[in-house]
Amino acid sequence: MQDYEVVTAFLGEWGPFQRLIFFLLSASIVPNGFTGLSIVFLAGAPEHRCRVPPSANLSREWLNASIPRELQGGREGPSRCRRYRLESLANFSALGLQPGRDVDLSQLEQEKCLDGWEYSREIYRSTIVTEWNLVCDDDWKAPLTTSLFFVGVLVGSFISGQLSDKFGRKKVLFATLGVQTCFSFLQVFCSSWEMFSVLFVIVGMGQISNYVAAFVLGTEILGKTVRVIFCTLGVCIFYAMGYMLLPLCAYFIRGWRTLLLALTLPGLLCIPLWWVIPESPRWLISQGRLQEAEIIIRKAAKTNGITAPDVIFNPMELQEMTSQKQQRHTILDLVRTQNIRFVTILSVILWMIISVGYFGLSLDTPNLHGDAYVNCFLSAVIEIPAYIIAWLLLRNLPRRYSMAAALFLGGCVLLFIQLVPPYLHVLSIILVMLGKFGITSSFSMVYVYTAELYPTVVRNMGVGASSMASRLGSILSPYFVYLGGYDRFLPYILMGSLTVLTGVLTLFLPESYGMPLPDTIEQMLLVKGLKYRHTSNSTRVSKDEEESPVILKSTAF
Repeated sequence: MQDYEVVTAFLGEWGPFQRLIFFLLSASIVPNGFTGLSIVFLAGAPEHRCRVPPSANLSREWLNASIPRELQGGREGPSRCRRYRLESLANFSALGLQPGRDVDLSQLEQEKCLDGWEYSREIYRSTIVTEWNLVCDDDWKAPLTTSLFFVGVLVGSFISGQLSDKFGRKKVLFATLGVQTCFSFLQVFCSSWEMFSVLFVIVGMGQISNYVAAFVLGTEILGKTVRVIFCTLGVCIFYAMGYMLLPLCAYFIRGWRTLLLALTLPGLLCIPLWWVIPESPRWLISQGRLQEAEIIIRKAAKTNGITAPDVIFNPMELQEMTSQKQQRHTILDLVRTQNIRFVTILSVILWMIISVGYFGLSLDTPNLHGDAYVNCFLSAVIEIPAYIIAWLLLRNLPRRYSMAAALFLGGCVLLFIQLVPPYLHVLSIILVMLGKFGITSSFSMVYVYTAELYPTVVRNMGVGASSMASRLGSILSPYFVYLGGYDRFLPYILMGSLTVLTGVLTLFLPESYGMPLPDTIEQMLLVKGLKYRHTSNSTRVSKDEEESPVILKSTAF
């Protein structure tokens, strides 16, 4: 069968039809921007201290002294999880003794917050943390909530491709948009943390599934030139726009239930798009539904004001195409030869660490100095220039040096944060945003770079395996933020060190800029910085290994 691009070339690259599809599919990504990181405000942990009930009958002096003082992030403040034993304080109060003068507070027995907590209302009116007391002994539940969302993302990314291949891109796109919207709406009425978390897993599954479906639908409908812009700028920038809307909504809506409702309702605006966005003609052709594909192409031609040829797709050529037998490949082919094994291992590490850095910095914005809403907004805004720079680098410079430079920038500035004096809060925030800029740029570039490294026969599996590694990184990222409760700089030290290490490893990958895409494993680019020799003809090896180099020794750059 003739190449699809050649057959539909008469449509042009950037007519009214392509512009409509470009912007509508990009707009469908906007809800993912605020849904994916809504937990930043839904699970915000305000300042808190043990509640002392009125029934304790304490004098004003003993009430003010009922909470021990402790160091928190280098500053002294009231304990968040302990109080002095109320029975002892009540006795001292009844005897008229004064705290600190008549009684040495450091010698008093302490107890847990048996009567609950008092939460500051300065930043949040309510969150799931204040609703279900996810603090102190239960503070592990807040990062677990975020991790469970990303578990849903992991599961969704695993099944979404299979669903869209079987049922079609359009059906999966709108079905999963419905899942995301409906289950987010149900979360508003949750009565327990367990119920909220279970629903959050399903929301994560829907969120990534409609993202992938929209991404694939756009790449299959749009032409070659526009497709690159859609993948690197359209999807990413509209995601960042949704992310920017999150702190704006959260600033005006301080209660978590009302905020979640406000973030859910925009999903209903996607319903009318069902009658505008078509199914992928490529997918219809792969299913043998030539007539439906031709109807869509003719409608596109009409929208663009172009007269379509009398015959677009030849049924005889389709029958010939479907009768051809193709060699089957499995996931084991990603480690079949030493060259592709090396690429796969590095890609998995690369994707996982970049994901840890991106989501770790995004989730950590409320813990920065200054206003939590402004910091979150800055974290979203910095992504737009990061995506634009990534696009320019991909167009003009070698891949591995661009990736390494972005990772070195992101990692080094994160390591410098610990050296900033405590009074220079603004400088710390600037460094965090520069780190986010570098890691976001590398996140945008790694999709294209990985796809260029793998051959056609295993490209989907290679990118899919790397993407799953990214999901594992996002599951781990909340616990990097959680470590900040023990040492404020520890998350930055860990993320910075891992990011710099990943930048070094990137230099060992092959350079794909300006090179034709490999179709077979034997055509793959060789790993740079390694010495090779071919296996001896007398040695009995597999066909793949006969045509692949064997790595002998790594040399330093």
